[in-house]
Parts: sequence; C-alpha cells; structure tokens
Amino acid sequence: VFKIAPVVAISSVLAASLFVPMATGTALINIQAGIIIFAYVLGLGKFFSLISAMDTGSSFEGMGASREACFTTIVEPAFFMIIASVMALTGNFTFTSLKGILENAGSYGILITIFAVAALFLMILIEGSRVPVDDPTTHLELTMIHEVMILDNSGSDLALLTWGNSIKMLLISSLIANILIPAHFSELVSTALYLFIIFAISVIIGTVESGMARIRMSHVFEFVFIMSSFALVVLSLVVARMFGG
Repeated sequence: VFKIAPVVAISSVLAASLFVPMATGTALINIQAGIIIFAYVLGLGKFFSLISAMDTGSSFEGMGASREACFTTIVEPAFFMIIASVMALTGNFTFTSLKGILENAGSYGILITIFAVAALFLMILIEGSRVPVDDPTTHLELTMIHEVMILDNSGSDLALLTWGNSIKMLLISSLIANILIPAHFSELVSTALYLFIIFAISVIIGTVESGMARIRMSHVFEFVFIMSSFALVVLSLVVARMFGG
C-alpha cells in the first residue's frame, strides 16, 4: 500500500480535475451529480494516503492519519452542503451551473456568495494543510497533521503527494472562481477573471500564512467547524430563497 499510495493520490486528483470547470468555464466531463464522483474520487486518494501512513507502523504517522480522517468527516458533509445548495438554485447539478449564482439567487445572491466562498476558502486551508490549521514547515511531529503522514516518503513519491495536494487546492480555488464569475461574461473576460481570482486566492493564502501563527491543536477543530457553520448558513439562505421568494 505504501508504494502505490502516491500514484493513487495523484491519479485521483487528476481524475477529479476533469469534472471542474477551469478557465474556459466548461468541464471536460460535465455530467449530472458530478459532485458525487468528484468528492469520492478525491476521497479514494485520501483513503490510500491514510492507510499508507498506517502501513508504515509508525505511531506518529498513525496519529496524523487519525487527525486527517477526523477533519475529513467534518469537511466532506460541509462541502456537499455548500455545492449542492448552490446547484439547487439552478436545478442543474453540474459544476458548470455554479456560474451565475448572483443572477439566480435574487436578493440572497450576495450573502450566499460570501458565505459559500468563505467556506470554500477555509476548505483550501484545511485540505491544503496550510496555516493556521497545519504548518508544513514545522519540525514538531506531535503538532503535525498532514505532514506527519508523509514523513517516510521521499523522492518521486513525496513529489507526487505534494503535487497532488497543490492541485487539490487549485481545484477548490477553481470552484470559488466559478461561483464569483457571472454567467453572462464572454469566454475571454471569464478566463481573465478566472486567472485573476486564482492569483488573488494564492496571495491571500500567502498573506494568511505570513501574518498569523498556527492555532493551538486544541482549537483546530473549532476552526474546522467554522466551515460547517458557513455551510449551514448557505443552506438556510438557499432554502429561504427557494421557498420564501
């Protein structure tokens, strides 16, 4: 398992990227309920990463796998709640339908967009193992989450795991970009806006990492639950829009 986990991890991320609209605004695979395939293809890579860490027999890596699995059980339902709620506004359950939320949500559009984007940004920090949730540069194994899972990986295996993590952050950033870009914009303008938003998210992540320290481990779960709170707000707003006018 330890040998094949990096290949499965990067393959799952690349496969999931086929379902996410990038700069052109159209995904290579645009099917109904693609969100389910997207989430569970990524989940396959996460599963192999977890059992790979436990396969080493290291207590530290097992500890990191336990923490990572716990965060996933919180983040995954929140992710489904956000994306499915937003898609429900259009009645089209493909990632392409994320565009034009402001037009479809009426007076609730701005609030739905703000909370959905905020929740997905927190997901980037959590899934990407960034400060303040995790610290990729720390040398203290007891405080690591994702990094402690890959302590025994090196060379090309470590490169694949790191690359896969970066692509996953790009995919979530792309979902944010699709929510923010209006549907009626031309392809050229949409592409320019997409690149700008991806760049802006990268700058914000760097600013967060350089401007604050990693929060205490005992408070990490509280931070993760903020995403769930935002997801519930999005769901409430969408329900109010659909049934309250």
